[in-house]
Amino acid sequence: MVKVTELIVLHTTKFGENSIVVHTLSRDYGRRGFLVRSAGRKSVMTLFQPLSVLEAEIHESSKSRLFTATRLTSRHALLGIRNNIFKNAMTMFMSEVLYRTVKDGAEEQGLFEWCERNILTLDAMESDFSNFHIRFLLEFTVALGFSPETRDLQPFVGDHFPIVEKFMSMSFAESMLIPLSGAMRNEIAEDILRYIEFHTESTLNVNSLKVLRELFA
Repeated sequence: MVKVTELIVLHTTKFGENSIVVHTLSRDYGRRGFLVRSAGRKSVMTLFQPLSVLEAEIHESSKSRLFTATRLTSRHALLGIRNNIFKNAMTMFMSEVLYRTVKDGAEEQGLFEWCERNILTLDAMESDFSNFHIRFLLEFTVALGFSPETRDLQPFVGDHFPIVEKFMSMSFAESMLIPLSGAMRNEIAEDILRYIEFHTESTLNVNSLKVLRELFA
């Protein structure tokens, strides 16, 4: 059986000599990895950058849970992200959070659409996006079904509570203008990740936060 679907790239792992497994989010399969054969060429690997949105033919098999993806094409150029080192770092962070939080096989209703909206929003922003990953994390808790009230976050954010409260009460545009130092953003991101870890009963170890810490210092 062959099905055409859209995929959001979260992570890739090498599989054999010339193939990879692309870990993705999609409407049809939720969080799932697909085998891509002959993916060693640089021109092909550019498709699989963090949070790329692809269209692919999925070849399902009754003999293996690892389905194969072929005829992959990019749905959005995302030039606003790919030509900006800061936005690229954010997509690395966002994709790693998604990859480590959403378990393989999970099918979170509406998560694909929410992620795609966030990707396209970040791509289109020309300025004032330094707070974007903070807003992303807070909205992600809602997308996961936790829907925290501000007071629910207080034990995790500590002295940052007044700032987090602003994020929770302001519109998206207003929250992008909250003045924060790079160090403060990183601390708040770590606070919210602790909240997500607590509710998912897991340790995320999001390594790409270090990149954001260096870029937004």
